[in-house]
Order: sequence, then C-alpha cells, then structure tokens
Amino acid sequence: MTTQLLPTYFLSHGGGPWPFMKDQVGSSYDRLEASLRAMPGELPSTPKAVLVITAHWEGEQFLLSSGAQPPMIYDYSGFPPHTYQVQYPAPGSPQLAEQVRGLLEAAGHPARLDAERGFDHGTFSALYPIYPAAQMPIVQLSLKRGLDPLTHLEVGRALTPLRREGVLIIGSGLSYHNLRAFNAHGGQASHQFDAWLRQTMALAPAERTAQILEWEAAPAARIAHPREEHLLPLMVALGAAEQDAATVPYHEDDFFGSLAVSSFRFG
Repeated sequence: MTTQLLPTYFLSHGGGPWPFMKDQVGSSYDRLEASLRAMPGELPSTPKAVLVITAHWEGEQFLLSSGAQPPMIYDYSGFPPHTYQVQYPAPGSPQLAEQVRGLLEAAGHPARLDAERGFDHGTFSALYPIYPAAQMPIVQLSLKRGLDPLTHLEVGRALTPLRREGVLIIGSGLSYHNLRAFNAHGGQASHQFDAWLRQTMALAPAERTAQILEWEAAPAARIAHPREEHLLPLMVALGAAEQDAATVPYHEDDFFGSLAVSSFRFG
C-alpha cells in the first residue's frame, strides 16, 4: 500500500480512436498526446490500477466493468476500417471493481458489476498514450442517468480512499462537447466556457465546489455541453480530491482550428 496520495485527473480525451489514426489526423493531437505520455513520469508512484469514469457509459445506477479481460467497444462511426480492429488488451481488475462497489454502496450509491463490459474509446484512446504496453489493470465506472452534478461529486468523495491505495482515478470526457459545432461555429462558446472552467478550477476548494455544481450558469454552458455527459467525469475527479489544488496539464486554444479544450489534475 502506498502512503502517497495519487492525484486525480479529468482528461479531455479527444475524438474517436485518434491515437490509431496518425496518418489521418496529422499533428492535430500532438499536444494532447504529449500531455498523456508525460503522466506516468509526473506521478509520485506507479499505480497498481486505473479507475476510469467514462462519459460513454450510463446506467440507472452506477455500473462497474468487472471482467478480468475486458473486450473492445468500437463506439464510433465513420472512421477508417482499421480502427474497428484496434486492440488494447489491458487487464481488468474484478477485485478493484468489487472494492469500488463497496465504497459506493457504503456512501449510499447503489452500484452493480458488469463482467461483460468492454473498453470504450473514451478509455482506450486516453489510456493508450499513457500506458501503451496495455499492462495496467483498468476498471471503468459509468455515469448515473439523470447526470446530477452533486451525485457524481459525492461519488468522487466516496472514492477518495483509493488514492492512498495506488489507484489512479481518471475522469475521461471533454471540456467542450457539442458535436454539431465542433468547428469554427463553436469557437466563441468553447473559449468562453473553457475560460470560466479554468478560472473556477483555480478557486479555493469550497468556492470551486459551489461554482462547478452550478455549471449551467457559466457563460455558453449549454452551447459547450448541450448534454453534460462529457463534463460529469470532472465532478468525480474533483470530488475525489476536493481539497487539492488544480493544475492544467493540457490546454489548447485552437483544437480543430478554433476550439478551446482543457484537462485538469487535482493534487
């Protein structure tokens, strides 16, 4: 058991299977990839496992991937044929899944194990640059339908003990997720919302929590997130490190030419 608290992360995970499309995407993801590749060297110790809160899975209650060898889920369309053959054969961790379920239920949040659930692109596209050898055990945690910010913040709070036990907690989403305006039309809104988000993450803990729970009042909030599933993983990552300062390991103002996107580290 480690005695050092691991940080938590909210990662803007990019679009689709981008790490496996170097010929197609060119340099579009260079800065994101560099920030992900740097993560292992920035941690105080090597994790024993990773818990990913994924924007691409929702349930009536919280769900946990509990298989020992999770399959792949190609939850995207319109990409080159080879991206539907991608393999990221990282192991699962039935033991960690059961531990997380226990923590959530003790905090009043029923959770269920799903031994069949595979890795979605929000997990394997983000984790591949971090752990390209696919040796790190990974468990996925779903969102809960209704997408209540406080519920997901409370779940993060319940997960805090994992940080001292060598589990790296990653919320995988996007700080801007309006697929109908994932271009110059969304530029202004993404910059307004991202500026608010970075300012909010820099606040003192109590004020930061209060502000993020009222995220819909932020500038251009509902343009940046017509539906907030890609923002909710931030609530979990923040809740698990609620008293810790935030830094910005990744930010760019010209993602896809005009969009502002950011990732955050807590602790």
